[in-house]
Amino acid sequence: MPRWLREMGLNAYEYQCGKGILLKEETAARIGMECRENGIRVSIHAPYYINLSSPEEKKRERSVGYILETLRIANAMGAGRIIMHPGYVSGLSRDTALEIAKDTLMKAISQAQAERLDHITICPEVLGKRSQLGNILEIAELCSVNEGLVPCIDFGHVHALTKGGLKAKKEYLDILRFVGQKLGQERMREVHIHFSRIEVGKEGEKKHWTLADTQYGPEFVPLAEAILELGIEPVIISESRGMMAEDALTMKRIYESVADSRAF
Repeated sequence: MPRWLREMGLNAYEYQCGKGILLKEETAARIGMECRENGIRVSIHAPYYINLSSPEEKKRERSVGYILETLRIANAMGAGRIIMHPGYVSGLSRDTALEIAKDTLMKAISQAQAERLDHITICPEVLGKRSQLGNILEIAELCSVNEGLVPCIDFGHVHALTKGGLKAKKEYLDILRFVGQKLGQERMREVHIHFSRIEVGKEGEKKHWTLADTQYGPEFVPLAEAILELGIEPVIISESRGMMAEDALTMKRIYESVADSRAF
């Protein structure tokens, strides 16, 4: 797989553990070695069922455990980042859910430090449904609890939460600059990004689509323009439906084309 990605012209990969940590450390180490040999920067997506804001203490404790399991396998793989979903509002006020999530995340960070796993960056992800905890304001607030946290901005999810609100370069610039103002320029510079077109429903995200599905937004060109204007160096992962690698390559080519046009 890493050689296949390199031969395609790609240089980043996000290993999926959304349904749990289903590989051994030996396998993770082998994947990591192959990624390093092929110049592929690897991250890991933590299990989807993490819920930092659960009203139930046992569920929060298990969520801390899932984060630690992901960090351990990331350490074996040599992954520099893990991406995680914060959880759900679960009938609480959003402010209460956020405070619970911050406390749970701090416990996970403390345990990571105790296991000497804090060299791996945790990236809380912007989520796309209103029932979920994780709009851009909440993710920035979560990341403020520790300077080692870096936000994962899923611009498809932002588009869904804003009912199709990502249209022009300005909207992308506003979001990225907000991250810089709230968390500092360095975390804006190295932000983690997920991108895909998204079908928007009444409650936000409905379904991921591909770049070819142009009836859905958002558009990648204005994001590429915003990245170049700010001079930042994010990791960008395609989350297109069934076409992740192919659309990642298309996005890379779009970015390079926009960069070339700005050079003249």
